[in-house]
Amino acid sequence: MNLKINHLQHVGIPVTDIESSEKFYQRLGFENVMTSTFAHEGGEGRVMMMQHGTIIVELYQMPEPVLTEISKRPNGKIDHVAFDVDDIDETFATLKANGFHIVEEAPVYLGFWKNGCKYINILGPNGERLEFCQIL
Repeated sequence: MNLKINHLQHVGIPVTDIESSEKFYQRLGFENVMTSTFAHEGGEGRVMMMQHGTIIVELYQMPEPVLTEISKRPNGKIDHVAFDVDDIDETFATLKANGFHIVEEAPVYLGFWKNGCKYINILGPNGERLEFCQIL
């Protein structure tokens, strides 16, 4: 199969409080570029597309009873979404200074790619892990 894929189009994250999630992503520099509703099993869900440059994160809140089920999931969330950065140390300092919950105590080196990479993760309001990665 010769399937042409250009880039990551968006990552969908089920959320339990869409307004709280919107504010969280706005603090990271994302802008709400689309808000809508959708029908699901007789209920109405809500969706927001949050954009930062060419990156789009889709936040969606399902209607009940699915919303309660999502809030109780021990898994099923996206493991992580990775954002490319030019300077991981600067990114770490900025996130720390702005009070984000950073998982690691300092950027972590991995021997990936030609010269390795360094990354950190933060946790979002629904337990989603957001990775910031610099390819060295």
